[in-house]
This record gives sequence, structure tokens and C-alpha cells, in this order.
Amino acid sequence: MLIQDDSSNHHPMTLAEFKSSLELNKEPQGSEPYLLALWQDAKGNWGVAHYIVQAIDHPDAAWIHAYLHRKEGDEFNAKFWYNLAGKKFPTSNLNDEWEEISSYFLSR
Repeated sequence: MLIQDDSSNHHPMTLAEFKSSLELNKEPQGSEPYLLALWQDAKGNWGVAHYIVQAIDHPDAAWIHAYLHRKEGDEFNAKFWYNLAGKKFPTSNLNDEWEEISSYFLSR
């Protein structure tokens, strides 16, 4: 089953608030799948994050998918997904990339 992209949701949460939500054991309410995947990843649930994004057929999901494979150390697979996302392989560290991706989705 593919999850449809619904980028019409707006997120009043700031990056700082999103990061603060990581201390809780409950996903932020009303978050779209992209943010839920990033939240799960930051909570140490790589598999859950991967499951979420692999079900979404959209370049934005490919960006998170690429990040996840880069994080696991699979550079070859990550490059494939960065290409699908229309992104260059990053030179930033993983934490900075996570914040960049999170900020992108929070600002939509």
C-alpha cells in the first residue's frame, strides 16, 4: 500500500518544539508521515522510519529514505535515493541533515 503525499497540512511546530517532543514517548499529534518518520528515526526507531517513507511515492519521501540509508552506512543505496529526491549527496553531518530535513517539513 502506498501512502499518498499530502503536503497541504501545516505544522505550527518549530524545530525546537519538534526536538523537544523527542523526550516524550508519544508521537506529535497531527504530524504528517514525513515528520513521523523523522521523529521515529530520532527516537532510535530506524526500521519504523524506513517503513513509513518506503510506502510514500514522492521525492520528499526519497530524501528521508536517502538520509536513512546514509545513516545506516549504505552509501550506494543512499545515493540512489538522493538522486530520486533530486538532491546532492550531503557533506553535512547526519545531525545537521536531520535538522535541515525536519525544518523543511515543519515550514510547509
